[in-house]
Amino acid sequence: MTDKARAKPSQPATQVNFDVPPHACDCHTHIHGDVEKFPFFAGRVYTPEPASPEEMAALHKALHIERVVIITPSVYGTDNSSTLFGMKARGATARGVAVIDDKTTEAQLDAMRADGFRGIRINLATGGISDPNVGRARFTAAVERMKSRGWHVQLYTTLPMISAIKDLVLAAPVPAVFDHFGGLEASLGLEQPGFSDLVALVKSGRAYVKISGAYRSSKLVPEYQDMVPFAQALIAANADRIVWGTDWPHPDSSHVEGRKATDIAPLYNIDDGRLLNQLLVWAPDADVRRKILGDNPARLYGF
Repeated sequence: MTDKARAKPSQPATQVNFDVPPHACDCHTHIHGDVEKFPFFAGRVYTPEPASPEEMAALHKALHIERVVIITPSVYGTDNSSTLFGMKARGATARGVAVIDDKTTEAQLDAMRADGFRGIRINLATGGISDPNVGRARFTAAVERMKSRGWHVQLYTTLPMISAIKDLVLAAPVPAVFDHFGGLEASLGLEQPGFSDLVALVKSGRAYVKISGAYRSSKLVPEYQDMVPFAQALIAANADRIVWGTDWPHPDSSHVEGRKATDIAPLYNIDDGRLLNQLLVWAPDADVRRKILGDNPARLYGF
C-alpha cells in the first residue's frame, strides 16, 4: 500500500545534451489535480498519484520546452476539467485533447475549442479493447463528429487494431494520431504484424505518430536501445508526421495482480532528460528535430 505521503512525479535528472529548438512542444502529458476538486471516474481501471501544473512547469523548464499538449487520461472518463485546469495554468502555450461521448453536445465542443482543445482521444489500450469491430465503430463515430471542426482523432491502441482500421484512417477527412509508437512491442522486432501498416499510414500523411512512452514498448531501461530502429523507421517514412512527448507524469495503468482499481498505482520514475536525449539518436539531423519538436506540433495543434 502507498502511504499518505505520496511520491512526487519525476523530474529530469539528466541535462538535455542538444539545442532544443524554439517553440518546442511536449505533445503528451497529463494533469492529475486535487482529487477533491477533480474526482476520478468510478469506472477507471487504475488510480494515479497527483501531478500538478506547477510540477509540469518545472519539468518543461528543465527540458527547455515551451509548449505542451495535455491529454485527458482514462481515469477521468469524459470529465476534462483537470486537463482544462492544467491548460489554464499554462496559458497560450497549452493545447488539450479531450475525451467525449454521445452525450457531449456541439455547444460543449464549441466551448472546448475556445479553451484550446484541438482533438479527441479514443483510449482502447487501457481498457484492453481489442475487438476490431469496436475500434472501427468508435473511430468512425469520432471522425464523423470531428470532420466539420478539423480536429484530429487520437488513438491509444495496439498495432493489430491499427491494421484493422487502416482503410478508415486513409479515408478519414481528419488526421489520426497514434500514441506511444502505436503500441508496438520492441522485443518483437520491425517485422511484427502491424508495424508496416503504421509506417504506411505515416508515409501517406494521413496519420501522425507520437514517439513517446518508449518505456511502455521497451524493457531496456534507461536508454531503450531497442526503440532506435522503430523511431528511425517512422521518421524516415515521413518526418512531417512525427511528434514527441514525455507521457509525464508516467502513470502506471498496467494490470497488477492484487491491485484494485481504487488502490494508488505509483507513478513510474522516468528521467525525462535522458528520454529527450534519445531524440538525438533517433533524429541526428537538427532540421528533423525542429520538425518533430516544433513545426509538426504547431501545425497539428494550431499553435
